[in-house]
Amino acid sequence: MRDWGMMTRRRAAVRMGAVVLGAAVLATGMVSPSAAEKIKVAGIYTQPIQQKWDARLHQALDKAAKAGEIEYVFAEKVANTDYVRVLREYADSGVKLIVGEAFGISREARKVADDYPNVAFLMGDPFKPHGTNFAVFDNYIHEPCYLMGMIAGSMTKTDKIGMVGGYPIGEVNRLFHAFMAGAKAVNPKVEFKVNFIGSWYDPPKAKEAAFAQVEAGVDVLYAERAGVVAAAREKGIIAFGNVNDMNKEENGKDVVVTSALWDMTNAINHAIALTKAGKFAAEDYKEWTMMAKGGASLAPFYEFEDRIPAEVKAKVKALEADILAGKFTVEINDNEPKSTF
Repeated sequence: MRDWGMMTRRRAAVRMGAVVLGAAVLATGMVSPSAAEKIKVAGIYTQPIQQKWDARLHQALDKAAKAGEIEYVFAEKVANTDYVRVLREYADSGVKLIVGEAFGISREARKVADDYPNVAFLMGDPFKPHGTNFAVFDNYIHEPCYLMGMIAGSMTKTDKIGMVGGYPIGEVNRLFHAFMAGAKAVNPKVEFKVNFIGSWYDPPKAKEAAFAQVEAGVDVLYAERAGVVAAAREKGIIAFGNVNDMNKEENGKDVVVTSALWDMTNAINHAIALTKAGKFAAEDYKEWTMMAKGGASLAPFYEFEDRIPAEVKAKVKALEADILAGKFTVEINDNEPKSTF
């Protein structure tokens, strides 16, 4: 015999579910998939995925795919002149979230987002969020850079530190300034040589720039770009890494003291969860790339553990705790840094 009361309750539940779903569609323009349901996510990169900046995004998305949260597709080495076409192709293919970079094509990327209100866009972009579905992020690892600077300032014997970067843009400038401020905090006599190579990936050029700095008296290098660690190794001096763990990932054993790490895992997971819930919004993911939310950290000291003065390690540990507790704020300075000698 059928339980007519149970069937009635089930029909009522179905009708209620339809009402809630309809309200969600009216409110957000998006149908909320089940939290357990996979969504299709695309990554679009202007560089090869081996390039460290894009690699951090790719690794975070790949981790979510391996955890069964998403179906992940990606395109690499996409030129800015072709970027909008690729954005539209993915948006037309049923992708729910697109992660990429809009540096240099911000206006064009925002127009694409306007044309696809049911697609979530999380884009590397120095400007503010846009509309309802265009969220932005940038690289805010200035806090561990300050901590690295403290160590560098205590380990230089010539009081001269070299810094080799790609381009003098905000995301690089703020790291250099934080590193310099950290070094000055423990060693007021320290001076800096700053060079930009005009490329995101040109190891030979970065290496030559580092060689020139060593010739000028530098005995510590900040390796913002690939190629600097190789120069430090050849010259027998120490270096500090950037974005990825350059001691382990860029042949930095016995050369790279530590690195300021960027981890987009929590930021990406946040975006995926919001997209699944139909709650993705145009917001700035800045805090998700900083230390408090796990987006930035200091790599282990490895073989340098006993070579860093104990009092310096204690100061770094104490300041790290203050940063995480919100008791100390590392200044963000996006202006181009200059050499001081």
